[in-house]
Amino acid sequence: MKRRLRYSASSLRGDDNMIRIDAKDMHYRALNERIRELVESGEAGVELDNVCGQKFIGDGLRARMRIVINGTPGNDLAIFMDGPEIVVHGNGQDGIGNTMNSGKVVVHGNAGDVIGYAMRGGKVFIKGDVGYRVGIHMKAYQDSVPAIVIGGAASDFLGEYMAGGVVVLLGLSGGKITGDYVGTGMHGGVIYVRGDVEDNYLGREVIKSEPDARDISIIGRLVGEYCAHFGKDFDEIMRKPFLKLSPRSHRPYGSLYTS
Repeated sequence: MKRRLRYSASSLRGDDNMIRIDAKDMHYRALNERIRELVESGEAGVELDNVCGQKFIGDGLRARMRIVINGTPGNDLAIFMDGPEIVVHGNGQDGIGNTMNSGKVVVHGNAGDVIGYAMRGGKVFIKGDVGYRVGIHMKAYQDSVPAIVIGGAASDFLGEYMAGGVVVLLGLSGGKITGDYVGTGMHGGVIYVRGDVEDNYLGREVIKSEPDARDISIIGRLVGEYCAHFGKDFDEIMRKPFLKLSPRSHRPYGSLYTS
C-alpha cells in the first residue's frame, strides 16, 4: 500500500515523520544545502528519492539524523561525517566514509573504490562487492575503532596502509574473494576473511593466523549487525572458518627512513 504523505511548510512529510525530498534533476549543492537546513531545524530524518549521482551527501554532518537514499549517490558519501546514519537502497560509488568520524552507512548493493579512506570511527556495511583500495589508511584511537563489513568480494589493495580499525570480508557472492596485494603496507588494525587467501595475494607486510576467542567475538558482533541490516542467516555465515590478517610490524618501512 502506498504511504500517505502530508505537506509541511516547505516539504513533504511521510507518516513515519521523515521529510521526503525528490532529488530528481536536483544539483548536489542544492540538495546538500536542504539537508543541512533540516539538520539545523532539528529534523530527525530525511528520505531522498530519485538520487542519481549527487555527491557529498552527509558531508561533515554532526547530528543524529537518519538519511535514507533511494537511488545511487555520488562520490564521497558521508565524508567527514560525525553521527548520522545513512541507508542506501541502491549501489554506492567511490569514497564512502572518507575520513568519517562516527555514524553508520548501510549500502544495499555494491560499492566502488577507496571505501573508508582514512576512516577514524563509525561503521560501513556493504551488502555486495567493493572495488579497489577499500580500508586504505584506516586508523583507530582509544575507543574509536572504525569497521567495514563487506558481504561480497574485494578488488586489489584491500586494507592498504591500514593503521587501525577492522575490515570483515565475507565473500558471499562466490568466486574469488580478494584481488592482489591484500594488506600492502599494513601497520595496524586487522582484516578478517571468511575462508582463505592464498599467500601470493597478500602484501609482504601481513601475516596469517587463526582468530582467537576475542577475534571471534568481534567478528560475531559485526556479522550479526550485517545480517540484521540485510536479512542474512547469521549461523550459516559463521559456519565457515575465518582467517585473520594482521601486520608483521608497526613500522614496515622503518628501515627506509633516517632516524
